[in-house]
Amino acid sequence: MAVLGKLYLIPNFIGDETIETSFPSENQNIIHSLRLFFVEREKTSRSFLSKMKHPLSFNEIQLKELPNKKSKTTVGYEWLQPLLKGQSAGLISEAGMPAVADPGENLILLAHELGIEIKPLIGPSSILLALAASGLNGEAFSFHGYLPIDKKEKTRQIKFLEGLSRNQNQTQIFMETPYRNNQMIEDLVKVCSPSTKLCLAANLNSAKSYIKTKTIAEWKGATPNLNKVPCIFLIGN
Repeated sequence: MAVLGKLYLIPNFIGDETIETSFPSENQNIIHSLRLFFVEREKTSRSFLSKMKHPLSFNEIQLKELPNKKSKTTVGYEWLQPLLKGQSAGLISEAGMPAVADPGENLILLAHELGIEIKPLIGPSSILLALAASGLNGEAFSFHGYLPIDKKEKTRQIKFLEGLSRNQNQTQIFMETPYRNNQMIEDLVKVCSPSTKLCLAANLNSAKSYIKTKTIAEWKGATPNLNKVPCIFLIGN
């Protein structure tokens, strides 16, 4: 029976952190051994591999972009043929851990179906870093990705999540497109009860890191400007 390759889940930088502060040296050794990478964006992955000092030129490395919402292609079993022949590969997203609020889960599921070993590497994850630093319940929590853009639907969802946080003592975690951060903060302060706690965790793993947890009453009239910066939102009690 042929030995199958492995699929490594490779965390990417989420701030201006260095290799030494966020990635074990073994990550670099594994990355250097790979020639095939499934990536969210080729440009970002080239930058990541350069920072990781990959010894091969980009003419010797294959970067295969995952389909996005606008793509007409889909991930199929043919993507994993090299791994069935014994070649290992890496999966890299734009930031943080692949397939966590990022593309890649379809490829990983196909790999499981084919008996390919999945090897997640240690590295930064903005969602877990934000949760750990929030002071909110870290035993019961739920991540919701992006909330609706429509004003009424977003208000309805915020109220629903606030209800979950209160009734189940469950931390609710979500994201927003960076240029809409300030509007999200404004909506949360307007919709949520004064006693509800809101954590804003922005620019994680950066020299400009900002992590604050306050009640809605405390946030009123004192909200920060987080326009166009990566931010995780958490609400709880």
